[in-house]
Amino acid sequence: MAEQPFVSRCSGPLPPRQLLSVHIVHAGPAAATTALSWGRLLGLQGLPLLLLFLLAHGPGSSAPPGPCRPLPARSPTPPAPPRRLWPSLSHRRSPIAQLRRHSRPDPAPPALPQALAKMAAVRPMAARPAVLCRVAAHSRSILTRPGPPRPRGPLPRTPWTTRGPPPDQLARVVERRPVREQVELDSITYEGRQHYMPGLARPRFPPWDRGWRDPWHSPGPRIEDMALRKERGCFICHQRVRMLEGVRQAQWLTKTKLVQGLPAAVLSIAENPAYQLQEQEEAVHRAIAHARLWETTEVSPRREKYCPVLFEDLIHLCRSMSMKYPSLARRMLARNYRIAATWERESTLLQIRGLNGILMNSMTPIPPIASKEEILATKDHVLETFYPISPTIDLQEVNVYQELNDTGFKDGYPYSHPHTLYFLESANNRPNRFRPEQLRAKMLMFAFGNALAKAKALYGNDPQVLEQPIVVQSVGTDGQLFQFLVFQLNTTDLVSNDGIKNLVWIDSDQYLYESAQCVPEVKKKVVIKPTGIYGLQPETFKKFLALYLHGTV
Repeated sequence: MAEQPFVSRCSGPLPPRQLLSVHIVHAGPAAATTALSWGRLLGLQGLPLLLLFLLAHGPGSSAPPGPCRPLPARSPTPPAPPRRLWPSLSHRRSPIAQLRRHSRPDPAPPALPQALAKMAAVRPMAARPAVLCRVAAHSRSILTRPGPPRPRGPLPRTPWTTRGPPPDQLARVVERRPVREQVELDSITYEGRQHYMPGLARPRFPPWDRGWRDPWHSPGPRIEDMALRKERGCFICHQRVRMLEGVRQAQWLTKTKLVQGLPAAVLSIAENPAYQLQEQEEAVHRAIAHARLWETTEVSPRREKYCPVLFEDLIHLCRSMSMKYPSLARRMLARNYRIAATWERESTLLQIRGLNGILMNSMTPIPPIASKEEILATKDHVLETFYPISPTIDLQEVNVYQELNDTGFKDGYPYSHPHTLYFLESANNRPNRFRPEQLRAKMLMFAFGNALAKAKALYGNDPQVLEQPIVVQSVGTDGQLFQFLVFQLNTTDLVSNDGIKNLVWIDSDQYLYESAQCVPEVKKKVVIKPTGIYGLQPETFKKFLALYLHGTV
């Protein structure tokens, strides 16, 4: 193709970038590729890249003779093939093929001509480390940054590292800077607008004086200013206290000796057929089925529903004995009553107060169970300790209290003698229920509290051995498992561990029934276990009835 005359519009030589493009076009595609590859690796741009190209191809290359030369006409570029919207199966590589592809070494750059080696040797010494770093780190998408090496080893020994900073420098750091004067600015509130306004502060109004004392909205006095505040602390036992050591801890707090099983007077009533109901087992079975199956429309009733219903049904069965023993009619159930009993135990002031279970009162007290010989024999009993655990670890310590002894009933109440205390653990969630050991400790503490409050109401607050011991019974249940307890208060002298001690009889973990099948068990369209009450144990109800009849028959 003949060269066409060229008329240059520039009066001087071309810039290095345009001149480089002219030489690259006349040198050929292979030489241009080689020069550009090594130029990128060496970090060359502009005039250094042009010099690299000239050194690589020498004076024999086909360079333009004049300062400016026109570029040859470009041939039309063939159209690109249409892009596939969905890749074919040939483009999908298996995991093994991809692993082989990634394990291939990187293709080596084109060979470095001899003139390029001379060019690398001519470059300044300061530029070598960066270029070598870039060439050495050329790998698949990995490029390290050059920089000074990190110091590896101990710090140099200088006066600052050996003896510390000078005193003047240290004093300059330690001395406190003067605090700038705080300028108080008036906050702009939305008080005048009488409604909330974004961006404005909330107004503060003076406390409103009602003109009379409202106990629900009047702030109480500070603890230090309360009239009942005392320097000596008092440990309170209330209905939510859970004893860590269970019955052993309650024994030490109440100075009580434990006897396993129910007393002989109660067992004789339970074993005598004359003190039982007609068709007693069927009546108990119907009471359980009524509480677990018939009382609710739910598929499986909750414990908080069936536990109180079962208690009411069992008490109703016991009341049916009133036709045979009219003295049973002189009983009364008290709910939501409050008790308070205070005593001292080894220089520790203790108190039981607040709500507790359902109390059945009687017009006549329960006669003492243990004889005088058995009471005197308790002097030799040694109370069990659990050192290093403190006996008051679970009790609430307060400094605002009143040393009070109150049975919860006014003077002249006809049913003034405590008979049996019932506790219903009807919480549906297991963490909210007392464990059996904790429930027995709670029953012992509140049976002792009711007996102590009654003893101080009868004999005064002076510590003494009671001439007529006071007996209080207790029953605890969660709707299936029953705990039975009989407590006898022999003395109110509870300060020391010596002397006469109180007595308690406990019969624990007595099941009334094994299970209640609310939904039939079906397997392969065959009913394997129908709905009903299984594993009825009538001996448990006999003990329940014997405690109810105790003191009357």
